[in-house]
Amino acid sequence: MPAAPLPKVKLGRTSLEVTRICLGTSGLGDMPDTYGYSVDAERAHATVKAILTGPVNFLDTSRNYGSGRSEQRVGEAIRELGGLPKGVVISTKLDRDFKTSRFDAARARRSLEDSLKALGLDRVQLLHLHDPEHCPDLAEVTGRNGPIRELFRMKEEGLCDAVGLAAGRVDVMLPLLQDWGFDALITHNRFTLVNCNAEEMIDFAHGKGIAVLNAAPYAGGVLAKGTGTFRKYAYQDASEATLEPVKRVEAICARYGIPPGAAALQFSLRDKRITSTICGVTKPERIEQTLAWATLPIPDAAWAELAAVPQSKDDPEATRVFKLD
Repeated sequence: MPAAPLPKVKLGRTSLEVTRICLGTSGLGDMPDTYGYSVDAERAHATVKAILTGPVNFLDTSRNYGSGRSEQRVGEAIRELGGLPKGVVISTKLDRDFKTSRFDAARARRSLEDSLKALGLDRVQLLHLHDPEHCPDLAEVTGRNGPIRELFRMKEEGLCDAVGLAAGRVDVMLPLLQDWGFDALITHNRFTLVNCNAEEMIDFAHGKGIAVLNAAPYAGGVLAKGTGTFRKYAYQDASEATLEPVKRVEAICARYGIPPGAAALQFSLRDKRITSTICGVTKPERIEQTLAWATLPIPDAAWAELAAVPQSKDDPEATRVFKLD
């Protein structure tokens, strides 16, 4: 018997309604340099179909995940199902040119055209400007012929219902959120049990009615997989000093018999400022695990101890080497 649909909440000021868990598909684009393992097309299709026929109505992808493979595989699964199921919200992103980093209005338009072709759709519900900090000149991004203005034109044209900003650096994102009327934002790795780099931005966005989508609650995987077997933090090899607060979380969770991944996920879910938490999945079993972790009872005493673990305010991806695969 299929699982019952999850409750939905409004996406900020928009008319869209989404579940408080969103399932991310970057890993389904086969990105071994980022995640440390490969995902073939068959596994990706099975995972996407499990998402689209399950209780979560919110799926996130991007033009540049796996150099286009994520969207392609999502689209193939949609076609295998005979079309996008009713009520599913697709979130994707406008991306700079993979090779040149060019990101003007023409490139933004081409990015959307490529996305719609890959997905097999004529529009998407939520469309983000993606990673402007990686462009050579931020002034071009915000200029008259830049991708931000083009993004808002796309909304006016009915190619999407809502527009968002999905990026990394808070010092880049916050001024853009202050100057432009975005409906949503995605922050990743910067609001977890061990890092609160995005705290000020989340406060600002919540106060303005901008939907906050918090991605990578597991700090790139280590809070879900454990430091015993996974020695990366925010997609980079991690030092003992970097992993020390994660080990403190693990020790607290061990005393209470709680999977650290459940605590990491619920840390985001229980924050009323967060509209939805984006969790990457690369096989159907991870969807089931995510839903189980979301509802696992965690005692107040455990939360009190977890709250005492120091949260870094530093950017966890300050030294990250960005890769498309």
